[in-house]
Amino acid sequence: MASYFDEHNCEPTNPEEQYRQNALLELARSLMQGVDLFDSGFDLTDWDQRLPPPAAKAAVQTLPIVVISLEQAGLKCPVCLLEFEEQETVREMPCKHLFHSGCILPWLKKTNSCPLCRHELPTDDPDYEEFKKDKERRRQREHRLEDLHGAMYT
Repeated sequence: MASYFDEHNCEPTNPEEQYRQNALLELARSLMQGVDLFDSGFDLTDWDQRLPPPAAKAAVQTLPIVVISLEQAGLKCPVCLLEFEEQETVREMPCKHLFHSGCILPWLKKTNSCPLCRHELPTDDPDYEEFKKDKERRRQREHRLEDLHGAMYT
């Protein structure tokens, strides 16, 4: 990794100053990469290494049942790849993807996301829900840091 002075093509005034500026550059890099410097007491990497928990039962039960129209007939269920037939009833995910009930319901008993686009349904797992909230906060923090970085150099 290049030092601050190599990156900016300049010379340090003294070794102590060089150390301080390199430390500030490393801090800025870690913040830009979303590295947490403080221990939140919650292991976020655990959920990154395994499947999300099943979808909440209430969320699965409220999935709309849709009757296939003439225009939708011939589309295929993304799980079993069988064509939908006119007047057939299927389940619609919040992302608007359609599935046979026999295909999507077992899937949602294993994990909470759409098999096509990974849109997530709520879960009954409070730890996972906290992980999702924290992940969104980290994403927003990265966005704010990028905006701040952009504002500094424009």
